Amino acid sequence: MQAATMNLHDDIAIRARGLSRRFGALQAVDRIDLDVPARQVHGFLGPNGSGKSTTIRMLCGLLTPSQGQIEVLGLRIPEQAEALRSRIGYMTQKFSLFEDLGVRENLEFLAAIQGVQAAPARIDALLERYRFGDRQRQLAGTLSGGQKQRLALAGAVIHEPELLFLDEPTSAVDPESRREFWENLFELADSGTTILVSTHLMDEAERCHRLAVIDRGRLVAEGTPSALTGALQGRTLRLRAADPRALQRRLLAVPGVLGVAQVGTALRVLLAADAGAAGRQRVVAELASAGQPVQVDDVAPNLEDVFVAVTGNDARGAGEGRA
Repeated sequence: MQAATMNLHDDIAIRARGLSRRFGALQAVDRIDLDVPARQVHGFLGPNGSGKSTTIRMLCGLLTPSQGQIEVLGLRIPEQAEALRSRIGYMTQKFSLFEDLGVRENLEFLAAIQGVQAAPARIDALLERYRFGDRQRQLAGTLSGGQKQRLALAGAVIHEPELLFLDEPTSAVDPESRREFWENLFELADSGTTILVSTHLMDEAERCHRLAVIDRGRLVAEGTPSALTGALQGRTLRLRAADPRALQRRLLAVPGVLGVAQVGTALRVLLAADAGAAGRQRVVAELASAGQPVQVDDVAPNLEDVFVAVTGNDARGAGEGRA
C-alpha cells in the first residue's frame, strides 16, 4: 500500500479512504471511507460477518489492508503501527485476560507491559473507578460476565490511551452491566478519549454520538442517530389488529412495503423511499380488504428501521450469521 498523503485535522482521530480487505475470493471490506471525530463515542453498526472486526483490525494496525489509506492519530497505518500501539487501547468481546490471576495481578501485568509510570497509583484508581476495591485478590476466572467486562475495560485503559477500540464488547453480558459499561465509556469520552465501538445491538447504537452502518463489507449509512432516523420521517407505520400474523404475510406482498415486523401485538411497517403517499394508500387498501378492524398510526422511525432501509435485512436477525 502506498503511503498516505492525508492531513489529519485536529478534530478527526481516524480517517480512512478506500479501505478494502480481501481474503482469497472473499471481499470482507469493500472501499470504506470513514471519519471518526475525536473525543466522541463513534458506533460501528452491522450484523456479524459484515466486516466490522476486520475493519477495526486494519485501523489499529493488526491487519494490513489490501487497498486504501488509513491515518490514525496523525500516523500512517500500517507503516507507523508500532508507534500507534502505545496510544491506543483494544478490547474484544472475548475475555482475554488471565483467568488464573487475581484482578490486581492482571492490572499489574498489563501496567508492566505498557510501561505505566506510577503504576500502583494508577491501578488503585482503576480498582476504585470500576468497583473492584473488595475483589482485587479474586481470580479473574471466577468473576461474573459483567465484572470481567469491567476488568477488561480497566486493562484496556490502564495506560490512558487517546483512542479506544472496542469490538462487540457487551454481547455476552446482562442489560444492567451493559448500561453501566456505557456510562463508563461516556466518562472516558468526557475526559478526552476517542472511542470506536462495534455492535449489532440497536439500543447500544442509539447511545453513540455518531454511527457508521456497515453491511457486506460496505459502508451503507453514516451520521448521528437522530439524523439517520430523521431521514425516514413519514415512512413508518404501526398497525394494531386482532390477527397481526395474517396481516404481516399480506403486507409483505404490497408494492412499496420494504419491511413488516411484529412488535408485541402490533405490526411495524416500513415504506420504501419512493413509495410516497401512494405506498401508504396501498397499505390502507390492503388492510381494508383484510376483513378485520385495524388501527393505523404514524410512528417515529428508529435505528432498526434505518438498518432495514439501508441493508434490506431484518434488523432482528442482525446478530445472527457468521462471526
